[in-house]
Amino acid sequence: MGQPSSVPGSRGAEEHCKSEISNPQSEMNWYALYTKPRCERVVSERLQAKGFETFLPTTTVDGSRGSRVARPFSPCYLFVRLNLNTDALSLVRWTPGLRHIVSFGDRPAVVPDEVIALIRERLAAIEAAGGLPGHRFCPGDRVYIRSGPFADFEAIFEEALEPAERAWVLIRFLGRINKVQVAVEDLEPVGAAKGTRRGGDKGTR
Repeated sequence: MGQPSSVPGSRGAEEHCKSEISNPQSEMNWYALYTKPRCERVVSERLQAKGFETFLPTTTVDGSRGSRVARPFSPCYLFVRLNLNTDALSLVRWTPGLRHIVSFGDRPAVVPDEVIALIRERLAAIEAAGGLPGHRFCPGDRVYIRSGPFADFEAIFEEALEPAERAWVLIRFLGRINKVQVAVEDLEPVGAAKGTRRGGDKGTR
């Protein structure tokens, strides 16, 4: 009985697979990690201590007393570069502060090198422009929304988001207090607002 014939093109595919397996470096890819709040740096440092390459996107924002501080660009996310053929995923999964590896089904999702490069370029452009704008508001401050979907509302500043160009505020609308997101650049202290504000149900009193 003769040997079964090969499927056309299968020999080349087999050789390619053998080459990939024999060269673990060709399987090095970036993967996204989702951490617990404010644990991005801890997870990154612990993975680096285990020998993994990580990338934590950060950008500079205005801090308190005029200082400039580096904060995660996408809160709770960072990237790790590893080889699924040779690296034990348990070393990553059980890192304190990590919630999970971003996956499709049960397979960690690969983040293309091109995406990582674009993120780096974007961060470099932000830094070249002086970083992200900060804010001078504290929880409980009365603010005026001067533009955007909620223009002319008075509100109560609740908390800043990260990156720092957006924030949560409380506004009174249709007889209820609503929590909404707005751009920090659209806010100003109530005492600094000019013009006549709408009355009635506009604003939070």
